[in-house]
Amino acid sequence: MAGTITFTMIKPDAVEANNIGPILAKINEGGFRIVAMKYLHLTKEQAGLFYEVHKERPFYGELVDYMSAGPIVAAVLSKENAVADYRTLIGATDPTKAEKGTIRNLFAKSIAANAVHGSDSDENANIEANFFFSKLERF
Repeated sequence: MAGTITFTMIKPDAVEANNIGPILAKINEGGFRIVAMKYLHLTKEQAGLFYEVHKERPFYGELVDYMSAGPIVAAVLSKENAVADYRTLIGATDPTKAEKGTIRNLFAKSIAANAVHGSDSDENANIEANFFFSKLERF
């Protein structure tokens, strides 16, 4: 059975481009309820811990630098079938291949600067949400 939460981050490129509001509007239009949200600037250490699963990959260092380069918005979203529905809403990682009207089609600059993060499984949604939010911070 599919879970009812997913995790997202509006990445530094989208924050810098003043796209927080339009991205949150697309999330609401997609039928998601925001159950937790915060605006913060990750340190390199925090970004490294969050993306530790990619530590052995060649892009890890660049990813950590990018995600700690400016503020982000972290959020837990709720909806039936949350992970799959959010992955559809955000579109392909490569914005040139993202379906028209998806978040990445509208707001991403490149494969690396792809506007938003979205959990890829129910298990990771819980791990990622727990990284940023305690149970007391979810509504």
